Order: sequence, then structure tokens, then C-alpha cells
Amino acid sequence: MAYPKTKKIMNEIVADLTQAHMVVHQHHWYMLGHRFIKIHFYLDHVMEELANQQDAVAERLIEINGSPISTYEEVLETTNIPDQIGSWDLSMDERLQLILDAYKQLRDDYERGIKISADEGDDSTNDMLIGFHTAIEKRIWIIAAELGQRPGEGE
Repeated sequence: MAYPKTKKIMNEIVADLTQAHMVVHQHHWYMLGHRFIKIHFYLDHVMEELANQQDAVAERLIEINGSPISTYEEVLETTNIPDQIGSWDLSMDERLQLILDAYKQLRDDYERGIKISADEGDDSTNDMLIGFHTAIEKRIWIIAAELGQRPGEGE
């Protein structure tokens, strides 16, 4: 199984899933204020979903004879999601917007991965990425709605 372009995008997805998980976890720890109870527990589910996708993508990468990145250094070199120091100063909406932005990056990653894996004829990876893309789109809708935005608004 060659799939060189698929392997490359899969590692980008691993990096962005890892970084997105860290972004969500950071805001999960640092949030204060109105809606804390609702959003804090919601983010537990979001982190679980991201971790499950990360594991599945990395394992699929191994199945096609790839090597998933596995260090924070590699993640920071590869990710397209910005890193920032935790802060108590952000509002709940600002936190959710940063999480939404990370999810939009994941959506874009999956869209590229879907195209690349289809072009290379890797149907199994393609199928998995389509399912994850659908889940990411749903999270985008839910988080955007919480912020009073329609999906795609401002893009």
C-alpha cells in the first residue's frame, strides 16, 4: 500500500486532532462564568470524540504502512491550529469561538483527506474520513448555534 499523499494528510490530521484536543482541554480547565456547568460537561464529550478520531486516524495510518507522529514537537511543527497560553481572561463565547475555529480547521483537513484518499484509491481511509467529516460538521453546527451563528457564517 503506497498512498504517499494519504499518509501525509493523515499525519496532518493527527497533528490537528491532537492540537484541537489540547485547545478544548485548555478551555475546559480555564473557563469561568455563566454556562460553566453546561459547557464544561459538554466539552468532556468533545474531547472524547477528538481522542477517538485521533486514535482511529493514527491506527489507520499504521494499517497503510505509515508512521503517525507521536510527539508534541512533531505536533507543533505540523499543526495548523494556533497554540496559546491558558488564560482566565477570555469570555465563554471567546473560548467557544477558538474551539469552533479549531473544528473548522479539522473540517478542512478532512475535506482534503477525503479528496486525496479518493484520488489514491484508498477507499477504506476515504470512508473513515467521510464519517469523521460528518461528525465534525455536526459539532460546528452545534457550537456555532451556541454562539448565535449559522453554520458557514463569516466564512
